[in-house]
Amino acid sequence: MLLKVGELASRTGLTVRTLHHYDTMGLLKPSARSEAGYRLYNRDDIARLHAIQALRQVGMPLAEIAGLLTGEGEPLPATIQRQLLALDRQIARANELRTQLTMLQTRLTEGDEPDMSNWLSVLERMATYNRYFSAAETKVILDNWKRIETLWPPLIAKVRSVMDRGMAPEHPEVQPLARQWMDLTHLWMGGDFELMARWNRMYKQEPIVQGRNGVSVAMSQYIHKAIALRMGALRQHFTLEELSRFNVTLEKEWTALAAELDRLIKARVAPESPAAQQAVAKWNDLVDRIVNHDAELRKKLLLALASDPTLRAGAALSSKLQEYLHRAWIAGGAAPHGATQPGAALQRPASSDYCLAKDLANNNQK
Repeated sequence: MLLKVGELASRTGLTVRTLHHYDTMGLLKPSARSEAGYRLYNRDDIARLHAIQALRQVGMPLAEIAGLLTGEGEPLPATIQRQLLALDRQIARANELRTQLTMLQTRLTEGDEPDMSNWLSVLERMATYNRYFSAAETKVILDNWKRIETLWPPLIAKVRSVMDRGMAPEHPEVQPLARQWMDLTHLWMGGDFELMARWNRMYKQEPIVQGRNGVSVAMSQYIHKAIALRMGALRQHFTLEELSRFNVTLEKEWTALAAELDRLIKARVAPESPAAQQAVAKWNDLVDRIVNHDAELRKKLLLALASDPTLRAGAALSSKLQEYLHRAWIAGGAAPHGATQPGAALQRPASSDYCLAKDLANNNQK
């Protein structure tokens, strides 16, 4: 069975002009011609055309198809693999663009209808983000921000207060705020320290992202001096991988424990009382949760806290509460099962802390 060029075009969805072009370039020449000179295609020609169409659908240029079908050029498996990689890149770019457009649509349609200046501001910020982050990374940052957005204003107000009072970055009132700032940033960036570094670099270099959400450039510089002190101390004891494993979602629990200890102190509850011992047990549980029940990391954390004054300055509990908790721990005799190391909440002066941490760490091995 022979098909004329019009019939072949109709059955394959191609145009007659395309088939003529294939003939001209030697890609698909008809096996015969009619007495009137019309192109005629047989079964082998149709099979070749199917191969051409299949290769075109994966994006292969006609020139490469011609070489492939004549036995020249690279082998077919290598060619297909190259085209698959090219398709993967195109799909990735398309997904990236889709993510960017989705985020832009969300930003532009949140709340009331924005005016033109607001739209342009959003577009400018999104363009800035794209210079530092992939679309997927930007989506993570924006999505995580929604989860912690309400936690920032109280912390920003506290930082503004200590800043206005001229407190030094190493001050005992400032270091706990630095710890909280670091914890929120950790949650915001999904524990990715490389992402945090790029965000800080963007903030320093791009005016469009500065001064938002009540954080002035001066405040950012101030709190980051305090953070630098704490981070420097942490890096003396931990790798970034270890730091990324810390559970930084326990601020409410530490606040609740602080309130409970304060109530016990004001009520003059004895350290050996069941209520005080229950507070020790809660402390022990919180320490375990900080390190996600990793015994070795817990031991490392507590020894670091016992020996490093900068880390102790960022404690979740005040020195008064720490002292009471320590006396309760001592009054309880043997520590509760697993309560083998004083945690982030229990920091005493370096000498006694270090001894206590070593004693508890040793008890944990028994």
